[in-house]
Amino acid sequence: MASLQDRNGTFRFIFRFRGKQHFVLIGKVSPEEAKAKAAYVDYLLLRLKQRLIDLPPGVDIVAFLQFDGRPPEGDVAKTVARALTLGKLRDRSLAARGEGREASTIKTGRIHFKHLVATLGESLLLAELTQSDLQRHIARRAKLGISATTIRKEVTTLRTAWHWAMDVGELTGEYPNKGLIYPKEDELPPYQTREEIERQVAAGSQTPDEVDALWEALYLRTHEIAELLAYVRENARHTWIYPLFCMAAHTGARRSELLAMRVADVDFEGGGVTIREKKRLKGKRSTRRAPLTPLLSEALREWLKVHPGGPTLFCHAAEVERSKKRSRTTGHKSGEDRPSSLMGRGATVERRGEVAPSSLTTDESQSHFRTTVKGSKWEVLKGLHTLRHSMISCLAAAGIDQRIIDDIVGHTSPEMQRRYRHLTPALKTQAVASVFGQGSLDRPVTPPRAGEAGRAAGSGGAPDG
Repeated sequence: MASLQDRNGTFRFIFRFRGKQHFVLIGKVSPEEAKAKAAYVDYLLLRLKQRLIDLPPGVDIVAFLQFDGRPPEGDVAKTVARALTLGKLRDRSLAARGEGREASTIKTGRIHFKHLVATLGESLLLAELTQSDLQRHIARRAKLGISATTIRKEVTTLRTAWHWAMDVGELTGEYPNKGLIYPKEDELPPYQTREEIERQVAAGSQTPDEVDALWEALYLRTHEIAELLAYVRENARHTWIYPLFCMAAHTGARRSELLAMRVADVDFEGGGVTIREKKRLKGKRSTRRAPLTPLLSEALREWLKVHPGGPTLFCHAAEVERSKKRSRTTGHKSGEDRPSSLMGRGATVERRGEVAPSSLTTDESQSHFRTTVKGSKWEVLKGLHTLRHSMISCLAAAGIDQRIIDDIVGHTSPEMQRRYRHLTPALKTQAVASVFGQGSLDRPVTPPRAGEAGRAAGSGGAPDG
C-alpha cells in the first residue's frame, strides 16, 4: 500500500517494492488529485504483485509508477534521479539553499561536501550510495582524528541535501544512514580555572590535543575578567576592540551574535541590549535581551562617540592600514609569482576605491583578538567564546538561578547547561569541609542506648552515625 505524505503542500507517496522503500514525488496538486494518484499506484503495485503485469527490464520502479505503468522508450534506468551524482547534488542543493540562508551556513555546507567528496568522489551516483559507503567515510575521517560530532554533521549535511533532491523530484529512495556506527567520543571537560588547568598541564600526562581541550575549557573569574578588560583597554589597536571585549564578557553573547549587533540594539535608557540569535530556534531569527552593566554602558558610550557610521555596532573605520580588504591600495602580489623588483611589485598595485564602514568578518574579529592578547598572560585564551564561558560560570558560581542564566545567554542544550553547573574550587572545598572537615572527624560518635534506636525509628528520626 502506498502512503500519501503532504510536505507543506507538496505531495509524495511512499511505498515498498521488493523489500525496499521508495518515494515518488507527485508535486503541488490538490489533495483529491494526490489521493487519486496514490490509489492508482496501489492498483499498479497490486497488479505487479499478482504477476498480472511485469516491470520491463531495466526500468526503474519509480519511473514506472510516475508514468502510470507506461514509461517512455529508451533506457529509463538513466533518468534524472539515477544520473544525479554527488558533485551535482552539492552544487544544486547549495545553490537552492543559498536564498535566505546565512552565509556561514552555506560555507559550512561546502566544507562538509568537500570532505564527503574526498571519500566518495564527485562522480558517485547517488542511486548507488549504500550504508557501507557512508561507513567508509566515517572510518576515514575518524582515522584522521576528526571528532564524532563533526563527522555526524557531515553525514547530516548529505542527508539534508538528499531530502531536498527528493522534494524536487531529482532523487528517489531512502537515505542509507540507518545503523551507522560512529567512534566513541570523550565528554568535554568541565570548565575550569586557570590554576586548575596549569596544574594538569604541568603534570605532563596529556597529549597536545588534550591540552588544547583543557584551554578551551578555561573560564576567568570576576577579578580576572576585570584585569583582562583593563589590559585590552590599554593595548587594543582599534577603538572598537575594547567595547567588543566588554560586550562579550558582560552579556555572554556568541561571536556571531556580537558581529550581527546594530547600533539600534543598544538601549541606554532601558538599560539593555538586544542580541540577534542564530542558534536557538531552527529556521527562525530570534532575539533575546541582556542587561547593560555600568562598565559596558560606559564602554559603548565612548565607542559611539567615535563610531565611523553605518548600522553595525562593531565595525572598522573606512580605511585600515595593511588590511587586505580595507587598505588604501589593492593588487599586491604574494607567493612564488611575486615579482622580485620593486618596480615589478608596484606595477600591479592600484588605488582602491572608497571603502565604506562595514561589519567585521569572522576572520577579522579572530585576527584582532589574537593580536590584542599576543605576548601577554592572556595569550592562552582561545577566542571570544572564553568570555562567554567565563560570564556564565561566574553567574553559576554566585548561585544565580539557572533559568535567569539561560534567559540571558540563550541556552537550549541540557548538555551545555550541565557543563556550566559548577562552582569555583574554593567554594567546593568549603562546602565539603563544612561537613567532613577536621572538626567532624574529631567529634566522637555516641552509640544509642538499648531501645533508643527503636524509639527514634518509630518517631521518624534516625540515630547519628
